[in-house]
Amino acid sequence: MKKRITYIEHDKYLYPDLIFPEQEEAVIGRWGQKHRRFLRRTKKLTYYRLLTSGKLTEYLAEVDDQAQELFDTIVNQTKEVWEITEDLKAEEPVEWMRQMNAIVNMAEEFVLQEIVYVW
Repeated sequence: MKKRITYIEHDKYLYPDLIFPEQEEAVIGRWGQKHRRFLRRTKKLTYYRLLTSGKLTEYLAEVDDQAQELFDTIVNQTKEVWEITEDLKAEEPVEWMRQMNAIVNMAEEFVLQEIVYVW
């Protein structure tokens, strides 16, 4: 069965009356937002395919969850390996902050390269 396209006249031009499917509301965190920007800039066809099919929000929420889980895992495991404890935080707060910043930066870079900027 063929779908009929309807048109709307605006300023003496006919525009197709496109209706996108409903997308469920979801909160998309920083990883999902970065991935959306990546898709819009570099993978436009994929971005618009997901958008017009109504699956973009669900996809971005999934990417965000995976990235956040990987980030948390890397940070927690690295803290254990480097033996960064609450005792260090109490005794040498500047050293604790330096090491935590290094871990967070490393984990962010890894997540960006392995999940966010990949298609």
